[in-house]
Amino acid sequence: MTHQYSKFLHPIYLLGDLLLLNIAFTLSYFLHFQKADLFIFNPHFFLLVFFNIIWVFVSVLLDNHEKNRMATDIAITKKITKGLLMHFAAIATILLFIKATYFSRLHLLYSYSIYGFLVLTWRLSFIHLLRAYRKRGHNFRTFIIIGENKSGKSMLNFFNRHPEYGYKFLGFFDNDPSKIEDFAKENQLDEVFVSLNNSSESYVQELIKVADKNLIRIKLISNISSNDSRYQKLAPAQYGNTTVLSVINEPLNNAFNQLIKRIFDIVFSFFVILLIHSWLIPLIAILIRKDSKGPIFFIQKRSGRNGKKFPCIKFRTMTFVKDAKFVQATKNDSRITPIGRILRKTNLDEFPQFFNVLMGHMTVVGPRPHPIPLDDTFKKDVEKYTVRHFVKPGITGLAQAKGYRGETKEMSAMKNRIRFDVFYVQNWSLFLDIKIIFMTVFNMVRGEKNAY
Repeated sequence: MTHQYSKFLHPIYLLGDLLLLNIAFTLSYFLHFQKADLFIFNPHFFLLVFFNIIWVFVSVLLDNHEKNRMATDIAITKKITKGLLMHFAAIATILLFIKATYFSRLHLLYSYSIYGFLVLTWRLSFIHLLRAYRKRGHNFRTFIIIGENKSGKSMLNFFNRHPEYGYKFLGFFDNDPSKIEDFAKENQLDEVFVSLNNSSESYVQELIKVADKNLIRIKLISNISSNDSRYQKLAPAQYGNTTVLSVINEPLNNAFNQLIKRIFDIVFSFFVILLIHSWLIPLIAILIRKDSKGPIFFIQKRSGRNGKKFPCIKFRTMTFVKDAKFVQATKNDSRITPIGRILRKTNLDEFPQFFNVLMGHMTVVGPRPHPIPLDDTFKKDVEKYTVRHFVKPGITGLAQAKGYRGETKEMSAMKNRIRFDVFYVQNWSLFLDIKIIFMTVFNMVRGEKNAY
């Protein structure tokens, strides 16, 4: 199991937590009340529901599932203890607010005592099993070190002393970004540690461009100056006694932000499908079939988060040609049908992608997914192009809301689009998503000159 399966660890942690939480609560109820009627119209059952919901939010808020491979047992214990205290404070506040006198304090004490013991035992045991698994060469991340000097060798020694952290060393490199790019194309490379004591800032910037283009996380060992304005928002992490700075700031790497955005996506998409799609899709389907022969929907493979391909759904807006090669739509394109021109002008052709959102392929707001041939063309020439693949693609995005949509005949048009995409990746907030949605609706009503 390589690092790609790490995404399953958080659900495993959370499911284990919730299983033990329910066991602890049920066992405490039986020990205290000497009854087995918890699940039969019992007020304590509703309290158990709140226990589960609040634990999910506390876990995500604290991000208390092991994400840092170097986290110590003490650090993990402190984080779980903090989570238990926050959970207790939330439950106590709810009970005081509703003035619930029915529930026993002793039962709550039993529940938290048993659960605290079980969850700590489970988490630490699982983490040690996972570390043993990584020590045997599984669930690893690959990395290289730029600069075979004292700090670079010290970093390598740290990982050699701790194989349980699951890092696989692929070699030292000098200050030639082209070699690193060639190596990344031929190998699965996850992280680059920069350890050049006297490296020029221009070199580091060039290296960042290479890393962005190949979806590699780049980390600067702290002996490199980060005072320059171009190194703003660096995220520090501790690797033994060495502080390492991550270059890209990604708010959506945070589990709580991911949860908030996912909840928003599901709720928003559900209401759009329920209130709009239920009548709009049949109507548009009739118009498309009446206008031209062929399928209602156009499904095309596009790149999602981390470059993973997914089937992107749209209403068909062009005359149907089986196995036609990709050619970007242009102004007054003869392939576009009359109804297709209206759908594209109003963005209604994108509406089926709310099903992509529910399936988890896309998000409501994010960088628009480009056809794969466009990705292959522009990622070679446009700086930070592949940074947009650090997050899920969206039905609408900041670049589109600002008017950068449609045909990209000139390189400058794509560069401006990517500039807004990168800004979004590095500055995401729920407020920004809502603002972009309103901007998009306004543009749909007003009409866009670049929509064709």
